[in-house]
Amino acid sequence: MENQLGLVLKLLLLSAVLSLLIQQVGPILAIPATATNALIIVLLPNAILAIALLWRLQTQKQN
Repeated sequence: MENQLGLVLKLLLLSAVLSLLIQQVGPILAIPATATNALIIVLLPNAILAIALLWRLQTQKQN
């Protein structure tokens, strides 16, 4: 139970830091509103997660 609480607190802290970073640094970055940029923003997290899961699957197969 303590381990799960620690994980939840870490995720909450990471989420708060990311939110503040987006709020403060986001307006400074002048990213143009194009279809390409929208696709990158939407698909990049999915691609990163897919790569991480494939990497983990390969390491589990080796063990």
